[in-house]
Amino acid sequence: MKKLILLLTLIGFLNACKQSVKKEDAKIFERAPNSFSLVIHGGAGGVTKENHNEQQQKAYSKALQEALDAGYSVLENGGSSLDAVQAAVNIMEDSPLFNAGRGAVFNSEGKQEMDASIMDGKTLNCGAVTGVNHIKNPILAARIVMDSSKHVLLSGKEVESMMAQYGLEMVDSSYFFTDKRYNQLKRIQGKDIIQLDHSSASLFEEGLIDDHKYGTVGAVAIDKNGNIAAGTSTGGMTNKKHGRIGDSPIIGAGNYANNLTCGISATGTGEYFMRTVAAHEVSNLIQYKGLNPNEALHEVLFNQIGKLGGSGGMILIDNKGDIYWDFNSKGMFRGFKKSSGENVVEMFEMSK
Repeated sequence: MKKLILLLTLIGFLNACKQSVKKEDAKIFERAPNSFSLVIHGGAGGVTKENHNEQQQKAYSKALQEALDAGYSVLENGGSSLDAVQAAVNIMEDSPLFNAGRGAVFNSEGKQEMDASIMDGKTLNCGAVTGVNHIKNPILAARIVMDSSKHVLLSGKEVESMMAQYGLEMVDSSYFFTDKRYNQLKRIQGKDIIQLDHSSASLFEEGLIDDHKYGTVGAVAIDKNGNIAAGTSTGGMTNKKHGRIGDSPIIGAGNYANNLTCGISATGTGEYFMRTVAAHEVSNLIQYKGLNPNEALHEVLFNQIGKLGGSGGMILIDNKGDIYWDFNSKGMFRGFKKSSGENVVEMFEMSK
């Protein structure tokens, strides 16, 4: 009897120790109080050193850092992850270096059609716009759709009329025109390129804009309250068919956020991200299969999208505030900034 009592006591002691270890492990992996972080991308594709001279690298690094600083400032001052994502994407939309907003590519008819989406990981509320060409910052329009309508995705001229009523800055289509982007279209169509005007000649001559990438931009943030948000904005693909819609405004494909798991923004060949519902698939693999973010990103990018013939990359923040990214293309413009003081900007192959 005494032996049985001793045995039961020992089992109870061991179970208590096991539970204590589990609790300690949980503490290690909890998000630090009031911590926050932001990760961005500026497109994936042929982002290699061979395609980018020193001036180009400096220009992209500067633009990416400006976007990080803008979003980080919002988070540092107690702002929401939604506002931080919006601020970071705004900076990249205003730069001709990226295929979003100011630097949007031309479709087959020589026009620009821009898409954007944003999602709140706390409520799963989201908004998106597609096929707009007079809204200076499409990400702001996506935010208004989310906050001020019962819909998720709005398109075309009707959404532009709505946004004008909300006071968004509207611009003439000439604002988005750059000779470099137009020459990309003509080169693909086999037509003669046009003469560069003064406004974009310096960028072209200095090599600050290139053809060798998908330039979709995106941001993911987690704020001091632990809420995650993700946003994506794009001009689509050069010479795309009029009316073509990619993954960027499609919630679950090019963009997704859920406080239970993570926030994700994608860039690449959108048709393949839509076929695999890529961003949501990553979240599902984490939530239901128990994969860590690195494993989930690799599975979707390489074993699903890659095997179908697609390429691109994704950035991710999990609900602990940890940052991840991966891509099956040659490179991806990317960077992150955390409340811990870490600040990284990278462009080319994955660092070891």
